[in-house]
Amino acid sequence: MSDKKWMIYGANGYTGRLVVDEALRRGLKPILAGRSELIKDLANEKGLEAEVFDLTSIEEIIQKLSKVDVMSNCAGPFSRTAEPMMRACIKTKTHYVDITGEIAVYQTGYKMNDKAKAAGIVVCPGVGFDVIPTDCLAMHLKDKMPDATHLALGFAMKGSKASKGTAKTSVEGMAQGGKIREDGKLIQVPLAFKEREIDYGFGTINAMTIPWGDVYTAYHSTGIPNIEVYFPSSSKSAAKLRKRQKYMKLMKIKWVRKFVQKRIDKIWKPNTDAQRAEAKSYVWGEVKNDNGNIIKGRFTTVDGYDLTASGTVEVTDYLLGEHSQSGYFTPSKLMGKDLVEKMPGFSGIEFEGVK
Repeated sequence: MSDKKWMIYGANGYTGRLVVDEALRRGLKPILAGRSELIKDLANEKGLEAEVFDLTSIEEIIQKLSKVDVMSNCAGPFSRTAEPMMRACIKTKTHYVDITGEIAVYQTGYKMNDKAKAAGIVVCPGVGFDVIPTDCLAMHLKDKMPDATHLALGFAMKGSKASKGTAKTSVEGMAQGGKIREDGKLIQVPLAFKEREIDYGFGTINAMTIPWGDVYTAYHSTGIPNIEVYFPSSSKSAAKLRKRQKYMKLMKIKWVRKFVQKRIDKIWKPNTDAQRAEAKSYVWGEVKNDNGNIIKGRFTTVDGYDLTASGTVEVTDYLLGEHSQSGYFTPSKLMGKDLVEKMPGFSGIEFEGVK
């Protein structure tokens, strides 16, 4: 076993605990860290080391990371936690990964590419359900159609729901509206900007565009200039979302945002182990070139949170080993498009339109 040190920040959150359990299952012994003293109770329960610190002081973060080789950030909202942690990791030459779904965090990671290279570290946000499955599928589709100019990705879930942290992060994202990529540039669009029908693998259903992380990352993975990401929604629900968009801007007001997030704290109930075991995720993608040729691909995998735990540990374990990469990476650029094959419950990709 490697004597290198790995820290999980936000280890006592819903997803963080799943990452801890997956690490222990694989024989790894991470240091557990977080903002609350409660992290010590979890560490004692698991027989692991603990560190308590918040992210207000860059000097304190640097001190806590001084002997850490890989940092896995599981504490959202990542729009607040990622940048100070990335900056500290560059100072301490600590590899950085997280489980963000926020486009702004991917942008921050990319902007730190040169500094990460100079420090000899990897910065790889999005090593969970967002974006390993879709990122790897995008790369597979690009390989099938090297001259693709348009990429559409989508996912659906059955039997699962968002974690409390994800729900609270989504509140912050509501005010930002939607995003697509057009001619290589990120474009601000309304929520539910487009709709289309998609067969995820359980019949054709309606779906709408969402500002999912691949709008940013898939461009860096594939170079395809036009990208949209879709999630299931009835036409009626999508229309309602578009109508209510002006009210979403209220989430920019701090007290409104805090009120909604506190409400989530009160009413949210976690997925049980049994619910996650029964859940299934469906991943779909489509590429098109200027000649109008189309190739589609789809597969299934486990519940998104179980995949996030597995993906985080898989990428972290890779970084704890011997490698020579440094700089900003998407998961598929770091470990290859076949990374998805290591994810639990991966069904294999079913392609359509390949000649």
